[in-house]
Amino acid sequence: MPSTAEVFLPFHRALIEEEEKRAVLEVLDSGWLTTGPRVRQFESEFARFVEAAHAIAVNSCTAALHLALAALKVGQGDEVIVPTMTFAATGEVVLYMDARPVLVDCVPGSFHLDPQQVEAAITQRTKAIIPVHYAGLPCDMDSILNIARARNLKVVEDAAHSLPADYQGKKIGSLGDITCFSFYATKTLTTGEGGMITTHDPALADHMRILGLHGISRDAWKRYTAKGTWKYEILEAGYKYNLTDLQAAIGLAQLKKCDSMRNARARVAHTYSQLLADQDVFELPALSPGKGHAWHLYVIQVNPRSLRIHRDQVIEELRERGIGSSVHFIPLHLHPLYQNRLGYRPGQFPEAEARFDAALSLPIYPDMTDAEIERVVEALRDIGRRFRS
Repeated sequence: MPSTAEVFLPFHRALIEEEEKRAVLEVLDSGWLTTGPRVRQFESEFARFVEAAHAIAVNSCTAALHLALAALKVGQGDEVIVPTMTFAATGEVVLYMDARPVLVDCVPGSFHLDPQQVEAAITQRTKAIIPVHYAGLPCDMDSILNIARARNLKVVEDAAHSLPADYQGKKIGSLGDITCFSFYATKTLTTGEGGMITTHDPALADHMRILGLHGISRDAWKRYTAKGTWKYEILEAGYKYNLTDLQAAIGLAQLKKCDSMRNARARVAHTYSQLLADQDVFELPALSPGKGHAWHLYVIQVNPRSLRIHRDQVIEELRERGIGSSVHFIPLHLHPLYQNRLGYRPGQFPEAEARFDAALSLPIYPDMTDAEIERVVEALRDIGRRFRS
């Protein structure tokens, strides 16, 4: 029988080292804890890193997506095309704007939205497209951008998984009209919670910066500095989405090793792929020419033709062996909100449903050891032996 005697191997473990700890202590010693000079430094260095003209730090990728749609003036009666294979945030921000998320299916054999279905879903009410770079592998951005440009639509990339990733030699963060990143605890670069928006458009950047701090005039955070003033103007109804200097200090430390952390994740992914290559009970993630994978997730597919147990039982078998795993994601159209409020139904998006039903995300993080990788691999091999059809 499987044993849980070994120490539990979590699905994710953030890489927090001495640099991050020193950076936080320096901020605490500075006396400036909320949005301030560290945030502005983080924005500047992040923009350079992803080759974008502007970067705006916020408290989550959800906030980033919301500000993007607000700055693009998405409103009541508008439509925004969203993949059904994504996390809650991608669709709910459209609902924040009283607009309709128009869901589309995946490319056959992929977790990415299908450009052909994107084009078919466009109506006179369509305002924007939100492609999601699932697991850290970029979408077919050439097709998506060509469709958008031909129809005068905006592209807001959900890049929550894809730092650092690249497409045809260009950094994710420098392609679409607006790109939104996540610094959640499981991401390659983390600030605990947090996010970043990038754009080449100075007007959009200024607008999102204002909206992100109560709609108050630009650089309102300076009002408590020696160079600031107590006077301020509220220009429009905004939100409290600002990042703090404490979080930015962690982000700056993490940004310096972002490439090395991505490379460490890639090492884990490549080792998995090598050691599981002979297992026909699992379909392994594939690479695509011209797309640099961030390896936020390593997602396998349980092959129902070769394994007599469902993905859900595989997760339980791993848990009984002391190994954490997860599923990314339950398609939006399968949730009560999208069925009761928007009329979506099971069966509408068969590719996404098939991918979801078999998907299993394995542990992957920068300091994962060879012994830990081998432990996951041996557990999967054992499950394959025990439950082969």
